[in-house]
Amino acid sequence: MTNTSPAASADADKVQAASRSATLANLAEFWYYFSRNKGAVIGLIIFFALVAIAVLAPWISPHDPDMQYRDSFLVPPFWEEGGKSTFILGTDAVGRDILSRLMHGAAYSLSIGVIVVIISLSVGIVTGLIAGYAGGVVDTFIMRLMDIILAFPALLLALVLVAILGPGLTNAMIAIALVLQPHFVRLTRAAVLSERSRDYVVAARLAGAGHIRLMFKTILPNCVAPLIVQATLSFSNAILDAAALGFLGMGAQPPASEWGTMLAEAREFILSAWWVVTFPGLAILITVIAINLVGDGLRDALDPKLKRS
Repeated sequence: MTNTSPAASADADKVQAASRSATLANLAEFWYYFSRNKGAVIGLIIFFALVAIAVLAPWISPHDPDMQYRDSFLVPPFWEEGGKSTFILGTDAVGRDILSRLMHGAAYSLSIGVIVVIISLSVGIVTGLIAGYAGGVVDTFIMRLMDIILAFPALLLALVLVAILGPGLTNAMIAIALVLQPHFVRLTRAAVLSERSRDYVVAARLAGAGHIRLMFKTILPNCVAPLIVQATLSFSNAILDAAALGFLGMGAQPPASEWGTMLAEAREFILSAWWVVTFPGLAILITVIAINLVGDGLRDALDPKLKRS
């Protein structure tokens, strides 16, 4: 049994304390540059509010989102003539409370964004690492394939893929993830190409590190910053594309309270009942703007060039 000397234990404690201090300093620096962008802070507050609403919707929504009140078809918001205080934002064509459906729809939209970004980010990082690290024929083949995907309008390609796979929320998320993946592949490849010839990578290779270790342990951690920003922007794109597919009847299917599906169900009442279209549209608009503002703040906090300005 090996006994650890008090001096060795003290040195280990000092190393851990220094590591914690460095982490706290990095977080403080990140927040300093992030908080300088007031729009990003506002966007972050709105985003956290949306997450809280999505999580707490089953308990804080005033009504069941699928409950149909037969005596309250197309009731306007409470401040308009004919409105009811029990339906703050009014009801839709079959008597469902719009506010409750918007609250539950937040969970749909945020879940779509998270799942799509996880899929596209994971596949994109692995593919980009392979392309940038291997080079040659492998790199050429992967990048030409990505160029083909990027040659098509994103929404049109997603629509074609969903038409092939079949309408539904799961297939819509798969299609959107595939459409967004090339952005992560190109970013990762570019970062790998700039990092693989640096001294620390050469030293790790000379020390006997294998290809997998070089790619995922040595190179990838230094490529994270642009990927985080791209993931944030792709999050908002995923929500927007899912709403568009839902509006076209190819995404979430009724009676789901996904915001795009709510718009699809309400489009025939645009002129006669403005609230059934306006509030889901505003929910999409506010969410996408908030996430894009957060993305701008992350770029300001993670880009060394912007830090110097």
